[in-house]
Amino acid sequence: MNMVECKRKKESQGEKNNNMDSNSDFPDEVLERVLGMMKSRKDRSSVSLVCKEWYNAERWSRRNVFIGNCYAVSPEILTRRFPNIRSVTMKGKPRFSDFNLVPANWGADIHSWLVVFADKYPFLEELRLKRMAVSDESLEFLAFSFPNFKALSLLSCDGFSTDGLAAVATNCKNLTELDIQENGVDDKSGNWLSCFPESFTSLEILNFANLSNDVNFDALEKLVARCNSLKTLKVNKSVTLEQLQRLLVRAPQLCELGTGSFSQELTGQQYSELERAFNNCRSLHTLSGLWVASAQYHQVLYPVCTNLTFLNFSYAPLDSEGLSKLLVRCPNLRRLWVLDTVEDKGLEAVGSYCPLLEELRVFPGDPFEEGAAHGVTESGFIAVSEGCRKLHYVLYFCRQMTNAAVATVVENCPDFTHFRLCIMTPGQPDYQTGEPMDEAFGAVVKTCTKLQRLAVSGSLTDLTFEYIGKYAKNLETLSVAFAGSSDWAMQCVLVGCPKLRKLEIRDSPFGNAALLSGFDKYESMRSLWMSDCKVTMNGCRLLAQERPRLNVEVMQEEGGDDSQAGKLYVYRSVAGPRRDAPPFVLTL
Repeated sequence: MNMVECKRKKESQGEKNNNMDSNSDFPDEVLERVLGMMKSRKDRSSVSLVCKEWYNAERWSRRNVFIGNCYAVSPEILTRRFPNIRSVTMKGKPRFSDFNLVPANWGADIHSWLVVFADKYPFLEELRLKRMAVSDESLEFLAFSFPNFKALSLLSCDGFSTDGLAAVATNCKNLTELDIQENGVDDKSGNWLSCFPESFTSLEILNFANLSNDVNFDALEKLVARCNSLKTLKVNKSVTLEQLQRLLVRAPQLCELGTGSFSQELTGQQYSELERAFNNCRSLHTLSGLWVASAQYHQVLYPVCTNLTFLNFSYAPLDSEGLSKLLVRCPNLRRLWVLDTVEDKGLEAVGSYCPLLEELRVFPGDPFEEGAAHGVTESGFIAVSEGCRKLHYVLYFCRQMTNAAVATVVENCPDFTHFRLCIMTPGQPDYQTGEPMDEAFGAVVKTCTKLQRLAVSGSLTDLTFEYIGKYAKNLETLSVAFAGSSDWAMQCVLVGCPKLRKLEIRDSPFGNAALLSGFDKYESMRSLWMSDCKVTMNGCRLLAQERPRLNVEVMQEEGGDDSQAGKLYVYRSVAGPRRDAPPFVLTL
């Protein structure tokens, strides 16, 4: 019996002795084994509230934890609550940091967490971070402190370089996953791939797609060849088509493949070899990246199209013809990400050929190009909904939309759980009638009773938010920009949406009355973000005074009006005010 087990047994026995009137129908070992098979975080949290014995059993059997806000709890509190964690997933900065609305050096540094984990969780195996500040020092510390570390995933993080990746590659002998996605990385060189020891064979997931420099291809090829369990490989744009073919030959077992963009021409022999390599990848179900060379090269994908369930073209400006030729061969596609360069005709192909589609994301090819000739409209949206009746997740960037079109889409696909419509011109009405887009989102919340996430856009009055408050009873996340007429709109949402967890608002006319109407709501939510609204410092101070368990943070811009709260971030925390707030963050 190791020290952790001894400690667990003693503490558990002591708690039992202090709670003799609590009876359990199950021995501790059986209860912990049963709870260990529960995957849902919500279910486990509910179980822990049943009684003290169930609380302890859930506490000791918990192996993974999700922290939606790194400042909602401290590492010390976390490690006391759950002593046996092996996997940590954590989010840092508010989501609007993706739009550069959160100032640089805001916080969310992982290092203080790692120091505590090294003491309390030396057996830590997995760390998955999103929007966190990660330094090379932190990566080196991680590599040396956790001897059985297996999985590192960094999404939209910043502060580190390829030197930190080299430390992980050199010292994490049991690594199975290294996923570096959409991060702000100082890419010093591609030699970090040569730091994996020659005896290293355990890698299952490798993603360095967003690194910019050339990589040491010889090191990459040898690494791929000896990692027989490699299932996911996403490389950057420095890997050529010929090199890609060599990688596929050495890893025909791949399930997910991501590539960069290609412009080089292939000889007839090289083309045949690439086609043969794809043909041998019988397990491939996910493709991302791809290339923008001659459309004839897409033909090499035809042998694997039947098994594809996810195509990610969000970085490839594919046209409608190229997309159609692929989709006609992808009858099992469940997820599709494209740029609006596919136009409505491309989306018509989606509706015709992808009846099993569940998720569609359409990103803007050039969001800052005024009067662009290309793009998608309500016509393409309707076409998808008519052919893809299982659609339940959509992110749709467009330059025009109508109320009637949105009503038709949700009538065709009433099971939406995520509906994010982004009309790129702020405050744009229904372009056919000139009316606000109120009835469009009214139709969404009335029809889609399973809706969990909603992003609204276009010309919207308070009526939209009245609809949301009245009908969106399962809504968890709401994103608002350039919308609403008065404080009443925000009040409707706060009062009417019982499951609301995240509310994100920017550039909207909501003031103190709207903010303070959420007194009884914010402690049950994860966070509230408001920027460029009409909230004042006095309103923020009153909220902080009335709800001391909330962290009320104001970010002031230099030279701005000191009486106004330019950016407001409100979140619940059991750790109190954070200790690392920079000077421009005022904690009330």
